[in-house]
Amino acid sequence: MSKVRIGFFDSGIGGISVLSYARRRLPGADYIYYADTDHVPYGTKSPEDILRYSDAAVGFLAEQGVSAVVVACNTATSMAISYLREKYPFPIVGMEPAVKPAAAAHPGANILVCATPVTIAGKKLHTLIENNYPSEEQPDLVGLPGLVTFAENGIFDCETVCGYLETVIDRTKNYAAVVLGCTHFGYFRDSFRDLLGDIDLIDGTEGTVNRLISILSQNSIDVPDAQGSTAFYQTGRPVTDPAVLAYYDQLLTRSEILK
Repeated sequence: MSKVRIGFFDSGIGGISVLSYARRRLPGADYIYYADTDHVPYGTKSPEDILRYSDAAVGFLAEQGVSAVVVACNTATSMAISYLREKYPFPIVGMEPAVKPAAAAHPGANILVCATPVTIAGKKLHTLIENNYPSEEQPDLVGLPGLVTFAENGIFDCETVCGYLETVIDRTKNYAAVVLGCTHFGYFRDSFRDLLGDIDLIDGTEGTVNRLISILSQNSIDVPDAQGSTAFYQTGRPVTDPAVLAYYDQLLTRSEILK
């Protein structure tokens, strides 16, 4: 059986958290991870720029012969997923803030949705909220672009991160759950719990990978049993620096520990 290549794309390292889960669920696939490090963060860019960057990333993955692509970035999904699906012939799975699971798990409770400024301003998130919450129970929304900067710079200590979160999150709201609407945010689960207690932290990782598995099956794409490989690229350039590869490996492990 020929190997199955699955492309993953994010503005930076956030999508490695989704890749980590996909590798556990589908260990036999070969993965190509594209981090658009030249243009990170996307959350403060214009919709036009995000569309252009996303098209370049998926175009690169198409040249690598991928069978499917996961846009492991809520912001890119919000701004570009429809265009990408129309342009490319292979299945493309997007990510969106896990608003629906949060509403189902905590009816009538206070919910906080954290995302990038672009995702919060976008129509897609507000449509999700309108479809899942009555008008009198709308969740609070907060943009946390600082967490993307922390993640990209390897800053994960709770003292620094909690100091930032305290400036933007109102702890008196007694939130029942926080929706982590950016793949970078999953690296900071320990900080969210230090600040807010034993709170339910919900993201779209499991739903996205479940959707990937379903789409592969629907398209008769069978993933072999043999152990697959993972290759990393930064805006189309292969990552060969041992220190960077070691850091990415740490992020894969961190994602497993914090989940």
